[in-house]
Amino acid sequence: MGDRKGGNRRRAVATVGVTALAAPLLVALGTVPAHAASGCSTQTGPYQKQVEGFLGRPVDGKQSAADCTAIKAFQNKHGITPTIGYAGPVTWGVMDLMNKQKAVGANPNKSGKCPVNKGRIACVDLTLQLSWIQDGKNLVYGPVPVRTGRNGYETRTGLKKIYWRHIDHVSSIYHVPMPYSQFFDGGQAFHSVGVSMWNPPGSHGCVNMTPATAKKYWSLLHKGDDVFVYGRKPGT
Repeated sequence: MGDRKGGNRRRAVATVGVTALAAPLLVALGTVPAHAASGCSTQTGPYQKQVEGFLGRPVDGKQSAADCTAIKAFQNKHGITPTIGYAGPVTWGVMDLMNKQKAVGANPNKSGKCPVNKGRIACVDLTLQLSWIQDGKNLVYGPVPVRTGRNGYETRTGLKKIYWRHIDHVSSIYHVPMPYSQFFDGGQAFHSVGVSMWNPPGSHGCVNMTPATAKKYWSLLHKGDDVFVYGRKPGT
């Protein structure tokens, strides 16, 4: 969450773009061996075949040391905890979302849900965790993966406008940097973070972006431009 410029323009909101997980994600794995917490799980996970296929491993549905190493590397890269190489629902959920994002290709507004009668507009699809900029029916930039609000801190849906931009913003509530902030709904903004876009469980309401994407949005959008947020983030 950020704060609007000027005391008379502040809004009491409880959402913020976050640059790191506030607490480890509790994974609903059922039972995982206690010894695995500090090492590598030897158990076959409920999504073993799907995870093996995604990682290009032999799809036999049985956990191996090589499977665990590959799964752990993926978990480490995207901040999925516990990092024990177990093919559980959170790990597969991230992979499944990646597959769905890839399937969108270069036509993110195929459903027509983001308005095409507003001129330049930034669209945010919470369901697919994608954002893009379009001008009418013409795609200007994207789609790119984003990281939106977690359960209890959901990014609010609807048609909004960018009302304030601050390139070097720091949250007044969480005291974390929010580079290239473009606020569109109270304390909710587009801004850069230093974590994976698939890092669960998500932000405190902001639309997190990679530094490269946030810089591009900064160059393409201006105060008064429209933003449309729709859908529902998985897990919220």
